[in-house]
Amino acid sequence: MNTSRKGGLKSAAKISVVPMIAATYFMVAGGPYGLEDIVQKTGYAATLLILVITPLLWSLPTALMVSELATAIPEEGGFYIWVRRGMGRFWGFQETWLTLAGSVFEMALYPNLCIDYIGQFAPGVVAGHRGLILGFAMIALCTAWNVLGVRSVGEGSVWLNVALLAPFVALTVLALGSGKFGGGAGAVAVPLRHADLLGGVLIAMWNYMGWDNLSTIAGEVETPQRTYSRAMFGAVLLVVVSYLIPVGAIARTGIDPNRWTTGGWVDIGRIVGGETLAIAIALAGVIGAIGSFGALMLSFTRLPMVMAEDGYLPRVFTRRDARTGAPWVAILVCAMLWAICFPLGFEKSLLLDVMLTGLSILLEFWALVALRVREPDLARPFRVPGGMAGAVALGIPPLALMIAAFARNRTELIGSTNELVIGSAVIAAGVALYFFSRTFRRKK
Repeated sequence: MNTSRKGGLKSAAKISVVPMIAATYFMVAGGPYGLEDIVQKTGYAATLLILVITPLLWSLPTALMVSELATAIPEEGGFYIWVRRGMGRFWGFQETWLTLAGSVFEMALYPNLCIDYIGQFAPGVVAGHRGLILGFAMIALCTAWNVLGVRSVGEGSVWLNVALLAPFVALTVLALGSGKFGGGAGAVAVPLRHADLLGGVLIAMWNYMGWDNLSTIAGEVETPQRTYSRAMFGAVLLVVVSYLIPVGAIARTGIDPNRWTTGGWVDIGRIVGGETLAIAIALAGVIGAIGSFGALMLSFTRLPMVMAEDGYLPRVFTRRDARTGAPWVAILVCAMLWAICFPLGFEKSLLLDVMLTGLSILLEFWALVALRVREPDLARPFRVPGGMAGAVALGIPPLALMIAAFARNRTELIGSTNELVIGSAVIAAGVALYFFSRTFRRKK
């Protein structure tokens, strides 16, 4: 086994619990942004219920699964190693392919979000080609940040979390201390013009997705056998609280839920706290986009590195910075690919991301069960309770949500092409690439 995956980094270059929580928060949430469409589709009461139930069915099982596998197999590459070790090379390859393919749709989102939020308070700055230049600048900034190493990203994420959440703390305090807005209590009773409960659940799934991402840097974590489980549950608590409290506080104000649109936190901040709070929330949106892109880059760029170590990609992807341990070649190549895709505007392909990344998460649940069968004596510092039955049952709620996502996806169109067809084509391409890559490995 390649010992570089177990982490030859010095302790000073590794990441500890609090920075891991901060980085995981950006990988999963990046702030309460994205919840606006749930409120508009379902109303306040249903939104709060969705934000409580979805983490119980989606986030908590994933956090438990990641805690067992990451502490039992703390190797660089994380979920790729788990699936490959539990289910074989073919499924390990598919796990990585689904994740990286989903990242194309996901990573294109954040530069666009960054531009959108800058445009909320300085529209002239993003007009014309200036918006593209700013998006490319954001990608370059996050690339340089990642080359500085895992510890730099983790510690930077802590401070970015503080700056991100501060305006929402102010918004919550002002909303709880204020009276009614927008017509008083009667505003809550306005019928929803775009009621869509299942659509709200699917958006919540996306907002609660990404708990497994930090597993790919296991070789760069201090005492991973203890750190992962603590970081997972700390991040779950932070995400749930940062979602529920602001929405609950605004629900009290009686603002019409129909006024919530994509990017609507800025408008809500303007109603509750005036122009200063609106600008602060818009700036926090920029911070959230940068933090999420930088943290996800930390995760995704380890996958080409371990794939190269297994012979599926050229060996050049295994090169690391001598001081920080960052896989700088993989970082630069991934950054260039995401930069190419950014102007295409994939930000509307949320369901494709849920489909591809969700399938990769299901593979991880199956790997949990497979490893219980194949390696029953594997040391597991954290173990999902309930024995084999508990491990099997853990994957049922996420599977049910994914089935709902597929059913809903049949009615969601991009132009005249169904997203389910596009997703199926991407999945089929992963199978073809595996057999092509096997030929590449044999030749080497």
